[in-house]
Amino acid sequence: MHKPHARRALGFTLIELLIVMVILGLLAAIVVPKLFGKVDGAKLDATRTQLTAVETALDAFRLDIGRYPTTEEGLLLLQTAPAEDTPGANRWRGPYLKKTPRDAWGNVFQYRAPGEHGDFDLWSNGADNKEGGEGNDADLTNWEAGSDTDKAQ
Repeated sequence: MHKPHARRALGFTLIELLIVMVILGLLAAIVVPKLFGKVDGAKLDATRTQLTAVETALDAFRLDIGRYPTTEEGLLLLQTAPAEDTPGANRWRGPYLKKTPRDAWGNVFQYRAPGEHGDFDLWSNGADNKEGGEGNDADLTNWEAGSDTDKAQ
């Protein structure tokens, strides 16, 4: 003999399921934006760290060769030896970097030497890969005041 309410105890009603869905939706609306904010901050931090690592590689190159790579030679010279007829090529002790340095958004770092702000300028154009911008799209440089990657001038 079956009890009338026994069948009801086996499952949830549509109303109960809808209430659970609404609660999950509200929780997601609160939590997801906070998680994305942390992801953006982590990408900025990772790019700053990469800038510092590339600066270190550039300084090691200069110690060996006696100069920084020119703008034309670019950061590629940190991975591959210069041509034999290049001054200082016999002192190259690289590779100083294993692969082409990229920011957290996958864009290649910009490099200029001699720089307008020091011996060299090194920067990322941010998430939008365009000059300028704010927040996640802001440029990260080795010369801006307050940056961990400041260069003494």
